[in-house]
Amino acid sequence: MKKIFILFSVVLLFSCNKKKHSYQDIDKTPSFAYQPQEAKDLMEKHCYTCHSPTADEVEGRIAPPFVAIKARYIDKEGYNKAEFIKAVSDFVANPTDDNALLYGAVRKFGVMPKQAFPDSATVKIAAFIYDYKVEAPVWFKEHWQGHGNNDWEQSGKEFVAVAKEKTYADKGLEYALGTQKVLGKNLMGTIQKKGTIEAMAFCNIQAIPLTDSMSVKYNATIKRVSDKNRNPNNKANAEELIYIAQFKKDLAANKEPKPVIVEKGDKVHFYYPIPTNAMCLQCHGTSDNIKPEVQIKIKGLYPNDLATGYSENEVRGMWSIVFDKK
Repeated sequence: MKKIFILFSVVLLFSCNKKKHSYQDIDKTPSFAYQPQEAKDLMEKHCYTCHSPTADEVEGRIAPPFVAIKARYIDKEGYNKAEFIKAVSDFVANPTDDNALLYGAVRKFGVMPKQAFPDSATVKIAAFIYDYKVEAPVWFKEHWQGHGNNDWEQSGKEFVAVAKEKTYADKGLEYALGTQKVLGKNLMGTIQKKGTIEAMAFCNIQAIPLTDSMSVKYNATIKRVSDKNRNPNNKANAEELIYIAQFKKDLAANKEPKPVIVEKGDKVHFYYPIPTNAMCLQCHGTSDNIKPEVQIKIKGLYPNDLATGYSENEVRGMWSIVFDKK
């Protein structure tokens, strides 16, 4: 089953031993411009599956919230905007222990899987985190003050969302990302606590029921489909194969994926890609990536499996969601 649900999280796990002076030569006024609403949308789309601003401090959390990163490196360490953007960009481009900044989070959660993002997405997200207050879990302020930061208040401007009517694409993306968060939290938690073999068993038994529960929550039909399916129930139909092929072209061209919306009578059909990252390759890569014991488990659970042979940043499948027009 798809490890991509942890995918789209800019997992900024920074270690405390990184030297700030290595960024001192950067111009303190970045020359690029960005739209705050776009940056916030990118952050929610690509990051919140792991960096949840609402998850409990321990249970269900698989990466630190962005406010923790901000509190440490902007509010406490005094990184300027250019330094912070470069630090984030460098880590996302090469996520390793040595290149990290929040070392305690790396020890607790592990290093993020390497993944590709659309052009300038990382820079825009980092700039937004620096410029604006980000949503913080209810437990965070007490947690942070408990580490000797008694007078801490988050820096940045208050973000005011752009008022707009929710489109069909917005609704579909809300349903897809909401389902992705639930699957990702459970899957990553299983990997962290029990390992890849147990994660395979989780996917086999729980992934479809969890997806169905989200269908009930949103009053929609939510599926994940693929041209190279593992579970026969996830096989894409002829129309869905067309959209998967187009998403593959877009991803290869490093384009930000755009949802496909098809209106049919009183129903809306929504399609959106699911890409791979390095973590996915533990179960969906080549024989070089998949451990022998995992290969045996895959063959046992899915005798007709087609879902291997992937590399990073390829379209593994897509969301296929149907909901009522309203």
